[in-house]
Amino acid sequence: MQTKKYIFHVHGMHCASCVARIEEVLKDIQAVKKAKVNLHTGEAAVEGEWKEDPDAIAKTLTSHVEKYGYTFSLEKEKKERKWNEFLYAFPIAAAFIVGFIFLQKIGLVNMITTGEVGYGTAFLIGLIASVSTCLAVVGGLALSLSANYAKEGSGWKPQMLFHGGRLIGFFILGGVIGLLGGSFRIGQTGNMILGGLVAFVMLILGVNLLDVFHGAKRFQFTMPKTIGKKIMREREVVHGITPFMIGAVTFFLPCGFTQSMQLYALSTGSFIRGAGIMLVFALGTLPILSLLSFSSVNIKEKSWNGIFFKTAGLVVIVLALFNLVNVLVVSGIIDPVFNF
Repeated sequence: MQTKKYIFHVHGMHCASCVARIEEVLKDIQAVKKAKVNLHTGEAAVEGEWKEDPDAIAKTLTSHVEKYGYTFSLEKEKKERKWNEFLYAFPIAAAFIVGFIFLQKIGLVNMITTGEVGYGTAFLIGLIASVSTCLAVVGGLALSLSANYAKEGSGWKPQMLFHGGRLIGFFILGGVIGLLGGSFRIGQTGNMILGGLVAFVMLILGVNLLDVFHGAKRFQFTMPKTIGKKIMREREVVHGITPFMIGAVTFFLPCGFTQSMQLYALSTGSFIRGAGIMLVFALGTLPILSLLSFSSVNIKEKSWNGIFFKTAGLVVIVLALFNLVNVLVVSGIIDPVFNF
């Protein structure tokens, strides 16, 4: 049978891990000989031995990836910006930020001040990550593992190992990053640069969550796809301590929010501080990812998801701006702007 190549539009992607997951799933399809996905163009070049017409092939490919939130089509996705959703998102985000500042004022949480990311902020960023990039990245992995656990009749233990491995892995590896930062003696200039990078990464992530400036994706930081692919390949293994190890190495999956916290952990120069920030961030992601593991919750299917993501995007943008302003204040470039 002659090999044919088709270009399909892929809907639902927003980061490098989406690319890694889709390519790994496509490789498992018998008819597919080669597949390459491009995040920036939103296209997938698929080569294989096909009897069906392109429309039927797109439906076949979709059947393999739709459980992760992706679809294939011959038509380019028409992006609706849905500006009216901001009528709800702006007041909700404003109320959230005001409430968060109030909690900071009475000492219950820490906003980003004096160039530092507080534990409360790290937890909040974890919560937002768990319903955005982590939902597709780690959430997809958790769903895949859960399905395999069910097939094996393994019960809840492997899932507990996965989430436990993730918390412990983030604590230990976050501490290692903190130590590395200390050994490099980053100094004030280095801290300013890293703080600026944290703010930039968060700002781009927030803008992408708004889903109105689609060209912003090209500025998002990514890790090599090979790292994500290596972890995705382990999704079929459910025995022994493998779930624990997979949970731990999700630290290296290319999730933008995780990368922003890793950059901050590096700037702390401290094992305890770096470990604490990454652990609290992982704890923030735990509720939603646990629900995904045990009940297959998917917020992307909800009718109000646009308002939710725009609200989350606005909150992340505000946090990024707080971070950027305070980095500039600590560096002596500008005078204090906020008095929280």
